[in-house]
Amino acid sequence: MTAAGPDDGVDDRPAEGTGRPTFDRDMVLDQLGGWRGMVDATLPTVAFIVGNSTDGLRTGIWAAVAAAVVVFLLRLVRRQSIQQAVSGLFAVGVAVAIASVSGQARDYFVLGIVRSLAVGVVLLGSIPFRWPLVGVAAEFLAPSHVGSLAGRTRPWERTRRPAETAAPADDVTPAAPEPERHWRDDPRLLRAYAWLTVLWAASFFLRAGVQWIYYLADDVELLGTFSVVLGLPLTAVVLLVTLWVVARLHRHRTAAEGGSPDGSAGS
Repeated sequence: MTAAGPDDGVDDRPAEGTGRPTFDRDMVLDQLGGWRGMVDATLPTVAFIVGNSTDGLRTGIWAAVAAAVVVFLLRLVRRQSIQQAVSGLFAVGVAVAIASVSGQARDYFVLGIVRSLAVGVVLLGSIPFRWPLVGVAAEFLAPSHVGSLAGRTRPWERTRRPAETAAPADDVTPAAPEPERHWRDDPRLLRAYAWLTVLWAASFFLRAGVQWIYYLADDVELLGTFSVVLGLPLTAVVLLVTLWVVARLHRHRTAAEGGSPDGSAGS
């Protein structure tokens, strides 16, 4: 079998003797819509800011709607998730409807402020129940017990073939595998996921707080500017930190359970 190429991003072949698939970090980004999808999400807001500052609220509304429709069509052409495309178009529709009814450009950002507050509260609320939502999402996308992010971390590298293990002798009975340990039973994983959840909640509260200040001041240009600056750029930083921490956690857990970082069995 030919090894996966540098752009494949995913190697779903199980390591021999372990049954463990290995994945790349790009798999996680793809589940979130990818960097391109996150950039697309900011385009309607940018279009609204430019249109409103140039020719008033009505132009801003139509510019945002047009940008949202273009983004929707682009996602369909790229065969990305329909759910993401529909939810993005719906969010822009609600935002422009609120601004149109109130007649105030600042109300375009009300939905985003409320959504950021709600997400932050939900994230923090998950921690006392020992179900930090960042951990839930991370373990769903890339379970740490299979070492999903413990292997290669650079997309331009070729996926390494798993090391072949010698076949057991006829008179040797292989040891039964130990039952997998749930990530919530690992204090280190639970603690790290809790702090990552706090980090994400803080980013949403920061976004909502700054926007609320300029909403009260009725400064639409700064309100829109911080909506963009505290959107994709801040999310990108928090996401990169999260991926780095989660990769280290996966290496820790894989090593602790007797496997090497690339998912093969330890000696």
